[in-house]
Order: sequence, then C-alpha cells, then structure tokens
Amino acid sequence: MATTEVYSTTTVSNPKTSWCMVPSTHLDKIRFLVKIGEVLLSFVAFILEEVVNSCISCGSLYFFEFVSCTAFLFTLLLLILLSTRLHTKVGIDCWPKLDVIYTGGIAVLFLLSSIVFAADNSGTTPEKTAVAFGFLATVAFILDLILHIKSKGLPWTKDGKQESSNGGPAPAEQERLRTQE
Repeated sequence: MATTEVYSTTTVSNPKTSWCMVPSTHLDKIRFLVKIGEVLLSFVAFILEEVVNSCISCGSLYFFEFVSCTAFLFTLLLLILLSTRLHTKVGIDCWPKLDVIYTGGIAVLFLLSSIVFAADNSGTTPEKTAVAFGFLATVAFILDLILHIKSKGLPWTKDGKQESSNGGPAPAEQERLRTQE
C-alpha cells in the first residue's frame, strides 16, 4: 500500500505580505545597505558629539550636532518609508526626487559641519572621533547619491535626456502622430 501525503505544498508565500520590500522600485539591496550605513554612521557621529563635555567655541559643535541628529533621524525615516509599504500611505509621488535632493543636501551639510567642527574644536579624542565619523557619513551619503544616479539617472530626466519643456508634444505623442500620418 503506497502512502500519499495528506498535506501537499499548495501554499506559496505572498511577497506582498512581507513588511520589508527590498529590493523595490525605490530601493535596491546595495542602496538599502548604504542607507543602513548612513544611519549608523550619523548615529555614531551624533553620540560621539554628545560625549563632548566642554567646548571653547560651541557654535561648530552645535552645528555638527544638528546635522548629525537630523541626518540620523530623517535617514532612518526615509529608510523605513522606502523599504516598506508605508511610502504608499504618505501621499508623496516623487520619491526619487525627494531621495536625491535629501541625500545630496545632507551630504553637503555633513561635509560642511565636519569641516567646521574639525577646524574649530578643542582637539579632544571624542571630538576628533566625531569628526572622523562625520566625514565617513559624508562619504556614505555621496556614495548613495552616486549609486542612485548611476542606477536610475536623475529623477527629473527621462532616460538620461532632459524632458521637453518647450510646450511641444511629449515624445510618446510625437510618435503617435507620426504613425497616424
């Protein structure tokens, strides 16, 4: 007597039910890992800056604190939104533009704050280490920006070409007009 399985494998996992959607249309695996690196590096830079217990000129310290904290919190938020379905609930349609502008802006701010903090600090070990992590975070944000542009191009262009803005018909419409002639 041959035995047959009562329960066969009839269920297939549904990828739409998973909470993390990497790779997705907005975030591939490499950029996901880079964004995790950005979050961690900016968090470490922020914590190291918080360890500094005295400063001669505190303006540069406060600027670095603001940038590292902002980078940590908003990059974490962006990472959560882009790697889950939450980005569909927010009501923003231009995620690639937001990602490029945000990442580029934070890269510039992190570079500026790291330079200013490196030039104007007391020379203590926590300050030097915070500056080092600030520069590492800057490199991570620049790498993320480069990877985004290399993989998808600039979000305000199509196929690497500038979109038509002279009021003429769109390229798809021009093609349709040619076929009707």
